[in-house]
Amino acid sequence: MKATATSIHSTNWQDLGAELIFTQDISGKYLSFYWKSASEYDLDPEQIVGRYWQDIFTPSSGERYRETLMRVMEKRRPENFYCFFVWNEEPFPFELAISPILKSDNSVTSVLAIGSLLDKDAIAQSSPPSQNRAVKNFSEENYQEFLTQAARNIRRNPYQDLLSQISRTLRITLDAKTIWKQTVDKLGRELRVSRVLAIACDPDTQTLKVETEYCQHPFKSLLGERLNIRREPYLQQALETDEPIAIEYLEKAPFEQKSVLVVSAFYQNQRSALICLQQCDRYRHWNDVEIELIRELADLLGIAIAHAKLYKQAKQASEEAAEASRLKSEFLAGTSHELRTPLNGIINFLKFVLDDMADDPEEEREFVEQAHKSALHLLELINDVLDLARIEAGKMEMDFEKVILDEIFVDLEKKMRPLAETQGLSFEIQLPPTPDPILLYGSRQRLLQILLNLVGNAIKFTHEGGVTVDTDITRKKVSANGRECPGMLRVKVADTGIGVPLDKQHTLFQKFAQVSGGRTKSYGGTGLGLSISQTLVELMGGKIDFFSMGDNLGSTVTFTVPLFELPS
Repeated sequence: MKATATSIHSTNWQDLGAELIFTQDISGKYLSFYWKSASEYDLDPEQIVGRYWQDIFTPSSGERYRETLMRVMEKRRPENFYCFFVWNEEPFPFELAISPILKSDNSVTSVLAIGSLLDKDAIAQSSPPSQNRAVKNFSEENYQEFLTQAARNIRRNPYQDLLSQISRTLRITLDAKTIWKQTVDKLGRELRVSRVLAIACDPDTQTLKVETEYCQHPFKSLLGERLNIRREPYLQQALETDEPIAIEYLEKAPFEQKSVLVVSAFYQNQRSALICLQQCDRYRHWNDVEIELIRELADLLGIAIAHAKLYKQAKQASEEAAEASRLKSEFLAGTSHELRTPLNGIINFLKFVLDDMADDPEEEREFVEQAHKSALHLLELINDVLDLARIEAGKMEMDFEKVILDEIFVDLEKKMRPLAETQGLSFEIQLPPTPDPILLYGSRQRLLQILLNLVGNAIKFTHEGGVTVDTDITRKKVSANGRECPGMLRVKVADTGIGVPLDKQHTLFQKFAQVSGGRTKSYGGTGLGLSISQTLVELMGGKIDFFSMGDNLGSTVTFTVPLFELPS
């Protein structure tokens, strides 16, 4: 008699390729039944469907079997179960994978059991002589434990070679992309699944993104896809446990998957990714060997990815250290030249005076003024170097106080307007139209230093046009040095100068990067003004930004500083 399958889901369960497949409801009634060898033992599936396991095709250890069914339904988690089923007084040893069937209303009232027939002779040979009697007397309560252990003892892992291959790959590479790509490709080909996904997970935002995949034709590629945990709750479940999650029957899955096997890869409690196997062309029973393979692979990958990440960080740190060393060397060479230039000017002009080389008192005064100008320039250079040293040592201190913006701009005007006019440039300062003075919360000395740095740079790199200092107020509460401030003043220094190429702007605030040669070297200075200004602005609770459209298109530097109080 040929066995046929009856299904509550109109599914041909025999297409799964398993030896035994049946569904049961919460009471233990067979809802559908298929056994590949049924015809050999004169068993008609119609005799089974609609009847209870206590009455026909009865499992050994009935109480444990019932407990397993209830636990699977309650916890909604598949379990394996080893037992004999009795038909016509003959025992048949099976390994069962019992999975919950999730209904559209999210309830579970039935299970799907998929079984593999075990070799009775191998089981008998694997048991000690004192237990050979149990092969016949299968109904004994302790036989359940014996059968479980015996079945595991005779099982051979057909994927051991695959695990060894992947393990070798992990040992010889420290590139995360290579690790993931080779792993998913080997898994996909060996296990013949429709997709294998390596999914990156961000624990802070709970976002999941497919970083690498193996995908068979004609199924849709999910590479780069951002997955929704709400639509695929088994992914959330995998994130919350270190055990593989095996789902053998999915209804209305978003990407055609019918069965999935997913596990977290993590190291020292840090999850690095999810490995997700998807079967899209059919429903699939994930057996113990496949689940164990994924579990072991997740452990290996977690360690390998952690090592790859550490290697990448170490390599990046080494490269950054080497680059910092190179820039510092260039900085020292450039700064030594910058310091010698005004120092030589001081020495030479004073030497002219001491040697009575001036033709008249007016020329002698000019020599002294030039020496004084060089001394002031030398002092500025030394102050930049000292400020940088304090910043590098983490010892840059600042005294916060109430600062009147008008007073700072008066000092700025006195120092910068003559310099701008000497170069034929316009210089304009624009204040917000407020009747009361604008009061800032910061360091007067450092605010003036920032403005002198920014305006000085703007004038230095501008040949025609001019420099504008503009301000406006943002009414948004901020915290600065333990004080709540009612808003921020935004200061914008714009020029019509030589500008900065778009691909170079990201380096401007890096220490030493400004002195690495190039077209600005002829303008002199240490090139530390922006880096120092950034540190000072941030210490006062503000932010600084630089923008230029490119070469010869001018530049704009914007920074913010907290207000002491809002002007009326």
